[in-house]
Amino acid sequence: MQQAVSHLAYLLGVTMVLNSVQPVVSGVAIAGGWQALVAYINLGCYYIFGLPLGFLLGYKANLGVMGLWSGMIGGFTLQTLLLLVVLYKTNWNKEVEQTTQRMRKWGGQEIETEKMADSA
Repeated sequence: MQQAVSHLAYLLGVTMVLNSVQPVVSGVAIAGGWQALVAYINLGCYYIFGLPLGFLLGYKANLGVMGLWSGMIGGFTLQTLLLLVVLYKTNWNKEVEQTTQRMRKWGGQEIETEKMADSA
């Protein structure tokens, strides 16, 4: 049992590191209004990439649990990288402008930066 755990422990480490980044990146993308894009990326990375890779590594390459887990980590990594690219390519100034216009359109209060700067 100790030997099996020692062989899988580094996969757990990689999983924990990715699991600290992926939910944040996914949450930002979802909050940015790209729910459908995130859903497609999730489906593609897990079911089209991760699971087949896990099957190949686990059963065809005879790596067993280590192969299955490695395949899922591959899907998880691909998902994280794709979402990071989406966030990196986003024009955040444009997103802020669109949000400001929507707030004005739907009766939200305008934030006057001059008043905020004067009160500080």
